Amino acid sequence: MDDLRPDRFPIEETNIRGFKQVFVRCGVGGVPLLLVHGWPETKRIWWRVIDQLVGAGFEVIAPDLRGFGDSELGPDAFNDIPAHAGDLYALAHDHLGHERIVVAGGDLGGPVIQELSTARPEWVDRMILFNSPLPFLKEKMQGLRTRPEAEALDYFIRQGTDADSLSAELSTPELRAQYINAFYNSRLWAYPGAFDDEAINFMVEPFRDESHLRASFGAYESVFDPSKRSGPALFANQENATNTLVLFGTADHVISPDFDLMSEIVFPNRVGPIRLPKCGHFVQWEAHAALSAHMIDFCSDRLNQTS
Repeated sequence: MDDLRPDRFPIEETNIRGFKQVFVRCGVGGVPLLLVHGWPETKRIWWRVIDQLVGAGFEVIAPDLRGFGDSELGPDAFNDIPAHAGDLYALAHDHLGHERIVVAGGDLGGPVIQELSTARPEWVDRMILFNSPLPFLKEKMQGLRTRPEAEALDYFIRQGTDADSLSAELSTPELRAQYINAFYNSRLWAYPGAFDDEAINFMVEPFRDESHLRASFGAYESVFDPSKRSGPALFANQENATNTLVLFGTADHVISPDFDLMSEIVFPNRVGPIRLPKCGHFVQWEAHAALSAHMIDFCSDRLNQTS
C-alpha cells in the first residue's frame, strides 16, 4: 500500500540547530507549507495529504520533530513547545530561506504552530489548526468544557510526572509498540476503523526505539516541571490574531469537548471551525481528503499567485 511506505517521499536533513533534523520536502518552488505532527505521531501521519497539497501548488515541508522518527534528540535535552518552534523556524527560515510561510498542525503540532505564529507574526502568513490544545482564557471561557474527561488524561499525567518509571516499564521494543498501539486503537482517539492493523504498525514503528519514546514524553514533562522548559511559551495566555483555518474532528476523545467553541474565542481572524463528523484525533489521516480541500481553498489566493 503506497500510503505505508517510509520512503514514499524525498527526504532531506539539516543540522542547523546542532542535531540531525529529518524532513520531507516536495514541490520546491511552491507556496511554503510547514506540516507539524503531534504525539504519538511522526511525519508519517501526513502521508495521505502530501500528494494533494503538492499538486495544488504547495512546497510541502514535513519534519520529524527533535526526538521523533528519523530526527535525532536535541543536544540540550529540551523537548518543550518553544524548543520545537525554534527548531522549525531555523529549518524553514534559516536553512531553507523561506521569508513567509503557511503552517499546519494538530495535537502537539498545534501549540508549536501557535507558538511560531505568536513569536514570529511577520513570518507566519496563516495557520491551519485542528484538534489541538488551545490557550485557556478563563474569563472568556466560563461555562465551556475546556478539558477532556479525567479518565482520558491518565497518560498525560503519567508521561508528564513519571516518565522515567514509565520508560523503564516499557523495556522492550514490543512493549513500547504495544503502548503506542493503544492510542490508535483501544483508547478511541481515532474514529473506529480509521486505522487498520497495517496502518497502526506503520505509525507505531518509530516509537519502538527507547531513546525516542523517552524523549517524546518531554513535552508532557514541561507542563509540570519548569526545569524542562527552554523558555516561556508565548502563545499560552492570549488570543491569536493570525489568519487561521480551524477544523475539528468531532469524534476525538482526548481533546477538549468544546475545542470548536474555544477556538472561536482564541482566533478572531478565522475561517471555521469546520466540524468533521466521524473523524477523531488524527484528522490528517482520518479526513485527509476534506483537510486537503479546505487547506487548498483557504490558501487559494497564495496558490493563484504562484500558478
